[in-house]
Amino acid sequence: SHIYKNHDMTKTLRGKTEQLLRVDDHDFTMRPAFGGPAIPVGVDVQVESLDSISEVDMDFTMTLYLRHYWRDERLSFPSTTNKSMTFDGRLVKKIWVPDVFFVHSKRSFIHDTTTDNIMLRVFPDGHVLYSMRITVTAMCNMDFSRFPLDSQTCSLELESYAYTDEDLMLYWKNGNESLKTDEKISLSQFLIQKFHTTSRLAFYSSTGWYNRLYINFTLRRHIFFFLLQTYFPATLMVMLSWVSFWIDRRAVPARVSLGITTVLTMSTIITGVNASMPRVSYIKAVDIYLWVSFVFVFLSVLEYAAVNYLTTVQERKERKLRERFPCTCGISHSKTMMLDGNYSESDANSLAGYPRNQMVPEEEKQEKMVVHLAMSNESNSSRKRGLKGHVGLRIIQNTHAIDKYSRLIFPGTYIFFNLIYWSVFS
Repeated sequence: SHIYKNHDMTKTLRGKTEQLLRVDDHDFTMRPAFGGPAIPVGVDVQVESLDSISEVDMDFTMTLYLRHYWRDERLSFPSTTNKSMTFDGRLVKKIWVPDVFFVHSKRSFIHDTTTDNIMLRVFPDGHVLYSMRITVTAMCNMDFSRFPLDSQTCSLELESYAYTDEDLMLYWKNGNESLKTDEKISLSQFLIQKFHTTSRLAFYSSTGWYNRLYINFTLRRHIFFFLLQTYFPATLMVMLSWVSFWIDRRAVPARVSLGITTVLTMSTIITGVNASMPRVSYIKAVDIYLWVSFVFVFLSVLEYAAVNYLTTVQERKERKLRERFPCTCGISHSKTMMLDGNYSESDANSLAGYPRNQMVPEEEKQEKMVVHLAMSNESNSSRKRGLKGHVGLRIIQNTHAIDKYSRLIFPGTYIFFNLIYWSVFS
């Protein structure tokens, strides 16, 4: 009988609550003070988290507690203690609540685990607090002209869908204090600089003027990730392309492969950066750096092409000169042999000292052969003996003037570009 009595009490209490709020006695399809002045609806927001900011989709996702405050006399009830009564989402379907929506939102939902995250608190004088937990993904027009050294300002906009400013006055309940943020909010790529509130009137040609509330926040991008992933590798590639200027100009495979490898690596870095960005039609700061670096790498390949071509032209001229004066060639090279000391002096003298009148075509052939021998021998002897001066001389001879200038001009120009770039964008 005790259980039955308890059960009965809850039944009567429920009946009392319904009587207390008199929900069924009124038509809640109409707003409070219908036909009269605009009803003020205060709003305050607590931002729980900024979940993500997407450059590609140009949007952000935010989870927040949205709270509305208004007075509806139809919900007032007699009370001696002046205490409020709290209800969940089931009562919301029966009474009038503000029809706030998010302007420029792409997706949003009220959390429903374990039940709808909605709270309704009613005070005896008819004041109502209506709170819900929402995750919203909204548009944010970003400007990437200074990317990745940029700051972005995004805003979440709230507005009544049906009621114009003549019917519903939406306002921030405590001005800038209406917006609270969780201290632990942090983003991997951004530093949150500030959150603040604003409000304006928005006009629609067919329906009129509406109060619109804004949650504004400014984000500054962390640069370190991009320094590590983009700028540093690009700079190293440009430096690697300069190694080519110190390599012997006759080492064609070494210099060509070095040039082409750096060009391909640079194009890979550029592709990687653009893959994670929207296809904007203007130039970003990172594009300037990468494309200038790409041009530097490309020019180092062209530099070797020029050196190689000019070397070929020079050798062709020397060959023609040698063919024109074969005799002097022979003598000079015999003297070289003598100095090298690979042949005895008598051998060298006998080779060098052909009487002019005995010269016959057959002997000319022989002489050319001797010259060839002498030349090959000279290179062998210098290799064997490894005379420092001789090797040094050869390296200097095997460096083209263009290479000498490039060793200074390329690094100098690149350092100058870096100074200008970082002073402009940082």
